[in-house]
Amino acid sequence: STAIGDAIGISLKRLKDVKSKSNIIILLTDGKSNSGEISPETAAEIAKEQKASPADIGKTIDLMEFKLIKCQLGLFGYQPDKKAVKPKTPENSQLEDAIRAALVDGKLACRDAWSIASRFEVPKMTVSGACEALGIKIKPCQLGAF
Repeated sequence: STAIGDAIGISLKRLKDVKSKSNIIILLTDGKSNSGEISPETAAEIAKEQKASPADIGKTIDLMEFKLIKCQLGLFGYQPDKKAVKPKTPENSQLEDAIRAALVDGKLACRDAWSIASRFEVPKMTVSGACEALGIKIKPCQLGAF
């Protein structure tokens, strides 16, 4: 394990709180990442595969200085404007009600945005677009990006 940490310039001591750190590092450096970039979708797959929390994967990504690209909510990692989501008033009042019901301190957690998208069987960007139109910030990110 120390060889892996040395090989990528990270002390395993800094990764002590990350579950399955060796496997996660191997997955990130063995084809799951594209030149030091990784999508939240891939990070979620790794979390599920390793039975680790998205936050643990996010910590590892951060420590490895990988760049997160193409947020599934469209909030970051796109070129040239960084943000891909566009404000769109929800057509379904139940969707708006679900978003408002899940707010904590006026914000919608990323995990809750994913859950609402799944429950309503809509793309994740539909939920984030509704939040943009309603002036609701999505925070915190499951991976710790924001």
